[in-house]
Amino acid sequence: MKQENASAELPASALIDRRIADLGDWRGAALARVRALIHEAVPGVVEEWKWMGTPVWSSGGILCTGESYKSHVKLTFLKGASLEDPSGLFNSSLDGNARRAIDIHEGEALDPAAFRALIRAAAALNAAKAKPKRAKVA
Repeated sequence: MKQENASAELPASALIDRRIADLGDWRGAALARVRALIHEAVPGVVEEWKWMGTPVWSSGGILCTGESYKSHVKLTFLKGASLEDPSGLFNSSLDGNARRAIDIHEGEALDPAAFRALIRAAAALNAAKAKPKRAKVA
C-alpha cells in the first residue's frame, strides 16, 4: 500500500498523533499541549488533516491550524484579525486583513487561560457567522 493511501485511510486524529510522535522534540510536545488546550476550550472540536499534512481544528468553521517548522510551531487563526487578543498572544502575521498567528519557539509556553479564551472566541465568531437555515415553505 502506498504511503499516501495509508494516510488517507487514517482518521485525522491518528494523523495528528503521528505528526506529534514524528516530531519527537519540543515541537511535538508544544503541538500536543496546544491540542489538549483546544479540546479543553471547545469540547467536541473537530480535528481535520488538510493541505497535504496540516493539522486543523474546527468548530463551525476553522478555528486554527497547527504547522510545525524547524524553529517554531505556528498556530494560524484564519479569522484572527476579527478576534480580541487582550493577552497579546498573536505575534505573527499581524499585517493581514484576516489571519493572525502565534509562533511558539523552543522554551516558550502559551498562557493556557488566554489561549483557551482565544479558541473560545474563535468558535463563538464562527457560530455567529453561521448562516441560519431557512425553513422550507410547503
